[in-house]
Amino acid sequence: MIDISSNDITPKPLRVREFYLGRQPILDRNQALFGYELLFRNAPVGPANITSDLSATASVIAHASQLGMEKVIGDALGFVNVDADVIMSDIFVFLPREKVVLEIVESMPVTPEVRARISELVGHGFTFALENVVSDTAQVQELLPLVQYVKMDMSTVDPKVLAALAPRFKRENKKLVAEKVETREEFKSGLDLGFDYFQGYYFAKPAIMTGKKLSPSQLAVMELMTLVTSDADNMDIERAIKRDVSLALNLLRLVNTPAVGARQRIDSLSQAVTVLGRRQLQRWLQIMLYAEPSKRGHSMTPLLMLATTRGRLLELLAHKLRPNHAHSADIAFTVGIMSLMDTLFGVPMSEILSQIEVIDEVAEALLSREGFYGDLLRLAECIERIEDMEGEIVPTLRDLAMSPDDLVELEMAAYEWSDNVVRYAL
Repeated sequence: MIDISSNDITPKPLRVREFYLGRQPILDRNQALFGYELLFRNAPVGPANITSDLSATASVIAHASQLGMEKVIGDALGFVNVDADVIMSDIFVFLPREKVVLEIVESMPVTPEVRARISELVGHGFTFALENVVSDTAQVQELLPLVQYVKMDMSTVDPKVLAALAPRFKRENKKLVAEKVETREEFKSGLDLGFDYFQGYYFAKPAIMTGKKLSPSQLAVMELMTLVTSDADNMDIERAIKRDVSLALNLLRLVNTPAVGARQRIDSLSQAVTVLGRRQLQRWLQIMLYAEPSKRGHSMTPLLMLATTRGRLLELLAHKLRPNHAHSADIAFTVGIMSLMDTLFGVPMSEILSQIEVIDEVAEALLSREGFYGDLLRLAECIERIEDMEGEIVPTLRDLAMSPDDLVELEMAAYEWSDNVVRYAL
C-alpha cells in the first residue's frame, strides 16, 4: 500500500469507535450487481456524547478493512464517502485500491493541498467518484479530470438538468451513476439518459401485477417445498426433483457451495436429500425461488443477494439473542427469505401467506413487522436503507439489547455468506 510516511502531510490520528454499517447495491444497465456504497455510521447507544469527526469516519473504515473488506463487498466494488479531512489522513493504508471507489461530495471545498492529495492518490491507483452533482460548477470542472464516476440524485435533480448534464459528462468519458433510484420509471429514465449504473431499491419494491403466474421452475420448487414440509418419503422428494432438470442441477450446485459446508462433494440427488436433511433442504429451496429466475438475464441477482443476506442476518441475530431456542434461528431465516417474496412473485404478501402455511409469529412479522421476528426484520430493513432510516436503528438495537459491535460482526458474516451463495448459485 501507499507509504504515507513519505508524505509531508502529518497523518491524523485514528481512534476506534463503535459503529454500524450498511451497504446499498449499485447495479449496471442489465441490473446485474456492480458494486455497493458502504455507509458507515456512529452508533451512540450510551450517552449521546459522540460527535461525527475525522477520527470517527476514518476509524470505522479502518475497522471494516481490518475485519475484511472482502466480507462486505465480495467480488463487487466498494464505494466509500470521503471528505477533505479523510483525504488528507492516513486512512488509505487500510483500503485495497483495486476494490474501492472514493466518493467526493461535490460541495467539498477544494484547496490546492486537497487537489494535490487527490491527484497523488490517483497516481497511486485509487479511483474517485464525484457525488451529488447538481450543476456544472467551476468546482465540478476542476475535479472532473480526477474522477472516473459522476453520481447524480434522481430524486432531487430536475429532469431537464439531468438531460443536459448527462451527455456533457459522457463526452468527458465519465461513468454516470444514478442515485436514489426508487421506482421502475426512474430506472427507465436513467437508461434513456445513458446512465451506466443505478443505486437504489427500485428492484426490491414489489410491482403488483394482476394475473402474474409462477414460472414452471418456481412451481416445481413450491411443490417440492410442500413435499418437504409434509414429511413425504425421501424417494418421493427425489423423484420430484428429477422431474425438473434445471431444479436438480441448481440444487446440486447449491449444496456444494462453501456456504453449506459439506465435508465431501455431493454428487447425487439422493445424497443431497440425505446429507442435507429436511431443514436444510427447505432452506435451499427457499433460496432457489430467487436463484432460478436470475438465470434469465441476471435481472434478479440483486434480489437474490438481498434475500439471502436478510435471511442469514436474521438467523444469526436470532441465534445470538435466543441461544437456547433451537428453532428460532430457522424461523428467523424463513422470515428474512420470505420478506421479499411479494417482490419476487409480484403479488401482495397477504396473498402469498394464504397459499403458504406459516406460523402466526412469521405471519405477523411479514405483514406488520411485529413481534420478535418483526423487530429483526425491521432492523435488517433499516440497515439496508441506512440513509433514510438511520434514526430507527439505535432504538431497535436498544430494544434487542444488542451492541453495535455485535451487529457489525453479524452483518459482515451475513454479507460473506450471501456472497458465497450468489457466487456459486448462478
